[in-house]
Amino acid sequence: MTNEEIWKAVLGEMELMLSKANFTTWFRNTSIISKDRNAVVVSVPNGFIKEWLENKFHKKILDSIRTLTPEIREIQYIVGHPKIDLKQNIDKVLLEKDLEEKIGTAVDVDVDRTTNLNKKYSFDSYVVGSSNELAFAASQAITKNIGKLYNPLFIYGGVGLGKTHLLQAIGNRILYENRGRVLYVPAEKLTADLIESIRNRTIEELKNVYSKLDLLIIDDIQFIAGKEKTQDIVFSIFNELHGKNKQVVLSSDRPPKAIPALEERLRSRFEGGMIADIGTPDLETRLAILKMKSEDKECGLDANTLSYIATNIQKNVRELEGALNRVIAFSQIYNRIPDLKEVKNILNTYLSSPYRKTSPQVILKNVADFYSISLTDLLKRSRKKEVVRPRQIAMFLLREETKLSFPEIGQKLGGRDHSTVIHAFEKIKKEESADEPLKQELVLIKERIYNSFEK
Repeated sequence: MTNEEIWKAVLGEMELMLSKANFTTWFRNTSIISKDRNAVVVSVPNGFIKEWLENKFHKKILDSIRTLTPEIREIQYIVGHPKIDLKQNIDKVLLEKDLEEKIGTAVDVDVDRTTNLNKKYSFDSYVVGSSNELAFAASQAITKNIGKLYNPLFIYGGVGLGKTHLLQAIGNRILYENRGRVLYVPAEKLTADLIESIRNRTIEELKNVYSKLDLLIIDDIQFIAGKEKTQDIVFSIFNELHGKNKQVVLSSDRPPKAIPALEERLRSRFEGGMIADIGTPDLETRLAILKMKSEDKECGLDANTLSYIATNIQKNVRELEGALNRVIAFSQIYNRIPDLKEVKNILNTYLSSPYRKTSPQVILKNVADFYSISLTDLLKRSRKKEVVRPRQIAMFLLREETKLSFPEIGQKLGGRDHSTVIHAFEKIKKEESADEPLKQELVLIKERIYNSFEK
């Protein structure tokens, strides 16, 4: 494996363990710059990050590297890189922006401390296209008849497609019109708050606060799957609000029936209202999003540049904005607007397909995590129904994304015969074209794999 491939695999492992903010803070603009028989040298942007990686993450980084190259025994971290090029200058500007945003979050005047809503998310700033028009229409509709039209409203879609924007736009509209008490909360924070309340024996007080809401918005509800106590309390809160015709809005990366380890009683409640999906934006929508964001940022990019970005970035809105920010960073560094040739150079690495170089370990871990099973169960010879299907999907993805041979895939999955792998691959390949839920699951798993390697 090349140094770049090894480090991308390490980044994939670290991103799975950390929040997006922490991952960006500690691992943006890092890379392996040299490797010999038993040691690697990792470049970091400054001494603070060097110290943090050495003290906090060294063992995990070393373990991750050794799963790919077992002979490595030592990692050395150095500040800077002997070759400072355009890409690194841009990465430095973007990293500084990320740090500024993270530091500024605590005093962000746009965020309402009571509701957790960010004022910048509105219906007016949401670009509507064929991929999201149903979710947008349903979101607007419930603000006109809160609690009585679609309750709950359940919006699902992949990473970076605008679910959070839409959820917060609902809350901001109700808040602006002063039509009730609103709370927006990510499911991970909700879980943490519940655990803390249980520990402090204040759970009834917390439930009482929730019961007085007119609109409860829970983002990424899939994170409560498998958490029995959390699901019990969410079920109680949901019933309390629903029984009073108070509005509940939920989001997830998949529909309720595809969330593993979700209690049937909750699944039934979530499916009892309106379910709307948000898909990948088409070219026209992507171009409209870029035009709006470039105008907001007053960056002066021409139509050819925006068209190039929109044509080549197809996965999600977050990635579109990431590419736009790289071009804007160039403008800030060199105090001029880049031409199309320069834009292509700036985005060359960004537009490459890192997931095609992903490691089998990252694929297997993401499949196991998606289906809420252990990596050990995925690899061993269990014939349990809840394991067999994910294992077949893992075989399919290993073949599709890494181009490993069928015998090699069999070896990585407990020493299975290549004929078993061929059967699994052909089975999933055939079903993918006809089975919409399976197609959606594959898209979500691939997004996780792609995001593991985003810079």
